[in-house]
Amino acid sequence: MSTKHEQQVSTPAAAHTPQPDLPPPKRQLGALGWLRKNLFSSPLNTLLTVLAIAIIYLVVPPLVDWAFIHADWAGHSKEACTSVGACWTFVSARFGQFIFGFYPMEQQWRVVFTFAMFVVLILSLHSRRVPGRAWIALFTLVIAPIIAFFLLRGGVFGLPVVRTSQWGGLTLTLILAAVGMVTALPMGILLALGRRSNMPVVRTLCITFIELWRAVPLITVLFMASVMLPLFLPEGVTFNKLLRAVIGIACFEAAYVAEVVRGGLQAIPKGQTEASQALGLSYWKYMALVILPQTLKMVIPGLVVTFIELFKDTTLVSIIGLFDLLGIVEAAYNDSSWLGLAMEGLVFAGFVYWIFCFGISRYSMYLERKFENDYRS
Repeated sequence: MSTKHEQQVSTPAAAHTPQPDLPPPKRQLGALGWLRKNLFSSPLNTLLTVLAIAIIYLVVPPLVDWAFIHADWAGHSKEACTSVGACWTFVSARFGQFIFGFYPMEQQWRVVFTFAMFVVLILSLHSRRVPGRAWIALFTLVIAPIIAFFLLRGGVFGLPVVRTSQWGGLTLTLILAAVGMVTALPMGILLALGRRSNMPVVRTLCITFIELWRAVPLITVLFMASVMLPLFLPEGVTFNKLLRAVIGIACFEAAYVAEVVRGGLQAIPKGQTEASQALGLSYWKYMALVILPQTLKMVIPGLVVTFIELFKDTTLVSIIGLFDLLGIVEAAYNDSSWLGLAMEGLVFAGFVYWIFCFGISRYSMYLERKFENDYRS
């Protein structure tokens, strides 16, 4: 009797014992499973996948054949291009001009040294092992630009003068973009704060400035800065053409930066300001120590979009006679000795712009992850 009773009691317990999970179907594992899930999950996705494969098949092999397999790489003139592919001889022969513009060849070391100095300073700011990073940041923002200007222009310490009209190529593009970014950011922050100010005069002036500069295209701003501005200056007072372009670009981008920062300021909870005021902090103290650090973390994507647009908009300076990277490439392939090679020049310029824009976007993603982790900790 006891044995039968034990069997009756143990049977339901055994029935409820959890069994190991069965493996998923083989069709959902490995490469086959990934393809079914991501590329062939529905009839529409299957059709789009087939169309994408067809486009890649029609475009990529001829492009690779033109750009690499049947391309010419060496030589010093157009006559060296004897194949049916790309004539990269044009780029190699004019590479120095694309990078340095019309900067004298024997003085190009000054450009290399200037940019190497900024690269070392920026890398030092990102290394926690380097002591005195606050002083390095101050040197980078205040002293280094002055050194760079006199180093590039010359006229001191026995360096020959190189006029700004000789600056060009990628060098000019980087100078315009870097100076525009560094100048537009603090201007935009002040304009955003002024637009939210309780003082009517300050608020009205900031709103007028922002809306006026955002209402006109950059090409108009550059044209006005180059052609119309000298007409309003006193007799005998002149501004360098490059300086006029930098001022126009900085003011134009500052208006867009101001709106990006203003959006971040509005997203900060009001309790942050009230808590800062309760601690007895003045307006500028709680803005600098509490509100703005949180705001700038939030608006990193918007600022990056603005800076990338600025980097690409530097091509518009060709309208006022400055030869940036794209402008000097256009001038090179319009040369009678290199006619018919516009495609190679434009591909090279586009690739250079892509490298810098992609690098800026990846760096912004790094900053987002870094500040997000710091905030959560």
